[in-house]
Amino acid sequence: MNEQAMNEMSAEDYSRLTRLIMVILDEWGLSAAEQLSVLNLPEKTPTRALRKYRDGQAFPKTPEVFERIEHIAGIFEALRTSYPHNKQMARIWMSRCNKHFVERPPIVVIREDGLRGLVQVRAHLDCTFDWFDS
Repeated sequence: MNEQAMNEMSAEDYSRLTRLIMVILDEWGLSAAEQLSVLNLPEKTPTRALRKYRDGQAFPKTPEVFERIEHIAGIFEALRTSYPHNKQMARIWMSRCNKHFVERPPIVVIREDGLRGLVQVRAHLDCTFDWFDS
């Protein structure tokens, strides 16, 4: 996905994507404040606004938010592919220390490092991500 894809996405599809991303972030165990930070939503966004996103209101269509959505979806898909028969393994993998991330769990990397953390976790899980940029 890119900015063009974001602009071409229908309002209904973007709303569905928003709800999916909220489910993923909830499954990963991120607090409301952490979710706002990971998504890079506008600074003054109250945590209660997350309820609206869960109920179908779409995220703001900004390149910054969309880039993070893309990485979250990529991580989710890579975990789903890695553990197709056990949904719980994705959350377990996200919460266990990992030597690749200097003994931090991937969810901590995402929480503490923001966009850079999302990219690191996605690159670790998805061998096809960033294939042509390396």
